[in-house]
Amino acid sequence: MSFWQAIILAIVEGVTEFLPVSSTGHMIIFSSFMGISHLEFTKMFTVNIQFGAILSVLVLYRRRFFQTREFYYKLFVAFLPAAVIGFLLNDLIDAMLENVWVVAISLLLGGIILVFIDKIANEYPKDREISYPEALKVGFFQCIAMIPGVSRSAATIIGGMFQGLTRKQSAEFSFFLAVPTMAAAAGYKFLKTYESIRAEDIETLIVGNLVAFIVAMLAIRFFINFLTRYGFKLFGYYRIILGLVLLGLLASGYKLDIV
Repeated sequence: MSFWQAIILAIVEGVTEFLPVSSTGHMIIFSSFMGISHLEFTKMFTVNIQFGAILSVLVLYRRRFFQTREFYYKLFVAFLPAAVIGFLLNDLIDAMLENVWVVAISLLLGGIILVFIDKIANEYPKDREISYPEALKVGFFQCIAMIPGVSRSAATIIGGMFQGLTRKQSAEFSFFLAVPTMAAAAGYKFLKTYESIRAEDIETLIVGNLVAFIVAMLAIRFFINFLTRYGFKLFGYYRIILGLVLLGLLASGYKLDIV
């Protein structure tokens, strides 16, 4: 992976991490098109640059992270399912990360759900605090996003809406839950591969995280404004089109699997 390929992947991560379109799926797609070898550093890089995206949430919502201890307790409860299931299924998840067929199908099915989610979920929710049982349920929804192409953001936002939260509340809780989830994933992947990191890779990691941080801040601001006005339909249509294009390419024999 070249320095400029790393920059492109960091931009893709920043743009897509908090949108319901699957950042992992998009990075797999871009890696495939750019012919990036799926070496250990590449796998670690695509997970580690999520740390930069995490920082954007901490900066934008810094006041929310200095509230009551109950705020952290609920995040911990929501984080637990992904922590346990992610640890147990780590090898299976890594294997799926190399399969573009999984990404294409997940994008398509997720897009169909997003087109109808505003009608399926509670149509007239009110602002209120999320309860502990609801936080746990959102945490289990997050586990669905371990399948590449599903989108962690989409899964948790949909989970929140099914608990009766507003679009904005669901999106913001998804952002908050991303902090412990992505920090744990990035830290775990780094510890597994740090011995293979070369000195020249450190600069790539630092720049990648910085780019992801800046782009993610812009993406979050855009998403909240867009979501409150227009809902999820356009994101759903985008996923459906992208999923169908990928399935068409794969069915025609076009080689998209990561080399």
